[in-house]
Amino acid sequence: MARKDIYIIRHGETDYNRRGIVQGSGVDAPLNDMGRAQAEAFFQAYQHMPFAKIYTSTLIRTYQTVEPFVELGIPYEKLSGLNEISWGIMEGKIPNNLDDEYYRNLIENWSAGNTAMPADEGESPEQVVTRQRPAMAHIMAQTNESPVLIAMHGRAMRILLSWLLDKPLARMDTFEHSNLCLYKLGYDNDTRQFTLDVANDTSHLLAVSSYY
Repeated sequence: MARKDIYIIRHGETDYNRRGIVQGSGVDAPLNDMGRAQAEAFFQAYQHMPFAKIYTSTLIRTYQTVEPFVELGIPYEKLSGLNEISWGIMEGKIPNNLDDEYYRNLIENWSAGNTAMPADEGESPEQVVTRQRPAMAHIMAQTNESPVLIAMHGRAMRILLSWLLDKPLARMDTFEHSNLCLYKLGYDNDTRQFTLDVANDTSHLLAVSSYY
C-alpha cells in the first residue's frame, strides 16, 4: 500500500466542555446531548467511508464519538497513548482568575519553546509525544489498514499533528480545533512523510449547529 489515509477527530462535546471545566486525562466524562448529536452527524457524513480500523483513547468520550461506526462492525482498539494531556491540578476545575493566570503562563511558556514544562502534577507536551510515538508506531505498522479513523482530544491532537508534520511543538496552537472537528492526513510510504489534506473541518456539523 503506497499511501495510508488517516482521519483524526476530536471527541464530541461533554458537559465539562460546555461549562468550561478542565478535563484532561483524569476526568472521564461522557458525551452530552450535543456531543451525541455531533457524533451522529459525523457518522451520517462519513458512514460511507470504508474505515479499516478505528482507534480511540481509553476515555469514554472518544469511544462514544465513534460508537455508530463500531456498531457497523468496524474493528476498534483503545490506546492509552492517544489520551488527552494530563492537566494535573487543573482537572475538574472551572477556571477562575487564578487558574486563568496559571493556564496563560503555561501556554506562554510552551509557545516560547519551553515544551518540557509540565502542568503542575501533570504532563508536558514532550511527555505526551513520548507516549504518542509508540501508539502511532503501532497504528502505522498495520500496513494493510487504510483508511483509519482516530478519535482523540484537543491538546493531544495539537501535539500529535505538530510532530507528525515536522512542526515545532511551540507552534502547536496553530492547529485549531473544536468538538468533532476533522483533520485528514496522508502518509506516503515511499517518502515516509505525512501531508495535511484537511484541517479543522466542521462542515458535517452545520445541521447540528443550527438545531442547537
